[in-house]
Amino acid sequence: MKNQKWYVGTGLSMMLLLAACGGGEGESSDADDSEGGGDSSSSEFEEMTITFSHNQPEESPEHAGALAFKDVVEEQTDGQVTVDLYPASQMGSLREQVEGTQIGEIDITMQPSAVVSPFVDDIKVIDLPYLWPESNEEKYEVLDSEVGDELLGTLEQGGFTGMGYWPGGFKLFTTSGKEIHEPADFKGLTMRTMESPTLIEQYKSWGGNAEPVPYAEVYNALQQGVVDGQENPLQTIYLNDYQEVQDYIIEGYHGTMTYLLMANQGWFEGLDESMQDVLTEAEEEGVTAARQELADTEDEYRENLKNTEGVEYYELTEEEREVFREESQPIHEAVYSEGHQQEILQKIYDEIESVTGE
Repeated sequence: MKNQKWYVGTGLSMMLLLAACGGGEGESSDADDSEGGGDSSSSEFEEMTITFSHNQPEESPEHAGALAFKDVVEEQTDGQVTVDLYPASQMGSLREQVEGTQIGEIDITMQPSAVVSPFVDDIKVIDLPYLWPESNEEKYEVLDSEVGDELLGTLEQGGFTGMGYWPGGFKLFTTSGKEIHEPADFKGLTMRTMESPTLIEQYKSWGGNAEPVPYAEVYNALQQGVVDGQENPLQTIYLNDYQEVQDYIIEGYHGTMTYLLMANQGWFEGLDESMQDVLTEAEEEGVTAARQELADTEDEYRENLKNTEGVEYYELTEEEREVFREESQPIHEAVYSEGHQQEILQKIYDEIESVTGE
């Protein structure tokens, strides 16, 4: 009996000792979880590679933002998640990149709103002529407002998750053989546009013609006279050397080149919340970097274009811009005509008035 009691007693002691040790480990784990709660660590993230495509050259403000986005993602995930950047249309034409994102071949893309509008009709409001204030900062304030968030949400109609508005700057006209001072000056001209009904209607209403030409083919189309002119921001004109094959560059703040950073909706919603938070933070850092780079370089691009031999750089006067505004106003209702679209447009008008005080 003594031996039996000894074995029982020893067994109980060992069990209690092990339980005590195990309990200590559990308390330590809980403490670690408590102390580390809220911090991102590599253990939270599965290894993955994110594809991120866009159209602009590596020297562009847009790519500077993409690099900042990549840095944040890879740093916050301790390298568990990598971002592969594909600039300069390496993943196909603008439309092909939108389609690739829609079907999940591309995870994230940055595309002009005009290219996205055939997939999501409501987003075309961004490209209405003479809608936005003539200041990048004021334009950003409107886009980053509540109505901007509402508009970004419409991208879900096309199977996208809207992540933010990235900058391209205000578009300028370039033409061959004819300087522009008023809408009637477009009569007889064929202007290259993106594949956007809104932009095609814009030139039609001004008395001109519009011809969609793929982005990669614009230089040759201008050089060969397939089209007489085109519209794009300062950095796009300069970095693609359009000034080599155009006689006139006209700055008039008629429209904005706004890029949409968007993800495949199914892919994004399938990510863990912690990973979604990382991407949200990366977008905020990326768009800030892109906007700053644009602000730092626009004046340089403008001066370089003004100093280009054989090119006339002209800025529309306030009176000339006002004529354009008056003739462009009917386009707003004609193009953005659905009842809910008119409600969104009115909210944008109200926000612009609030931001500008006009």
